[in-house]
Amino acid sequence: MLLGGAIGLEREIKGKPAGLRTNILICVGAALLADISVRIGLINGVRVGDPGRIAAQIVVGVGFLGAGVIMQSSGNVTGLTTAATIWVVAALGTAVGAGFYVEAAGTGALVTVVLAGMGRLEHRVRRARRVVSCTIRAKPHTALDSIEATFAATGIHIIRAETYDHPEDRVFELRLAGPASQYDVACDTLLRNTAVLGIHVG
Repeated sequence: MLLGGAIGLEREIKGKPAGLRTNILICVGAALLADISVRIGLINGVRVGDPGRIAAQIVVGVGFLGAGVIMQSSGNVTGLTTAATIWVVAALGTAVGAGFYVEAAGTGALVTVVLAGMGRLEHRVRRARRVVSCTIRAKPHTALDSIEATFAATGIHIIRAETYDHPEDRVFELRLAGPASQYDVACDTLLRNTAVLGIHVG
């Protein structure tokens, strides 16, 4: 309850789908199943079965919970951190149920620090200026102005541009600079343009 609750409280404060009660239930449930798994193979103190047979199914079962919180919309995937949290909370419960208290406590502390403290760092990294090369394949006679306007709307600027015309298409070799988090947004917008045939950023 303490380990699952500590992580669940942080998730609850941030308004995530898997909050306090969810993480406590997953952690306690995994602990119970791990404890049963270890004990069920003992008869009069003699091991007659595999101690991991039930605990192994926790990993599979919790995958269904994780998959349920991952959403995809308009090219954006959300819920991955919540799914990973559910997975690691189940692992914490399994460790406690198996008697590995020190490992569980240490992992719980690390997970809490990661969830509570690294959000700002992640946000700064996504906003950091990033320079990349981009190749855009478009229909013949497509103007660079329309592509440049799309990038500019997301805060990305073209540093250098070269255009290569072929009978079947026009290829733009671009050097871009802008916030790291905006490249996917700009590419998704460009791909909805019927004149754009393909984009490669690298």
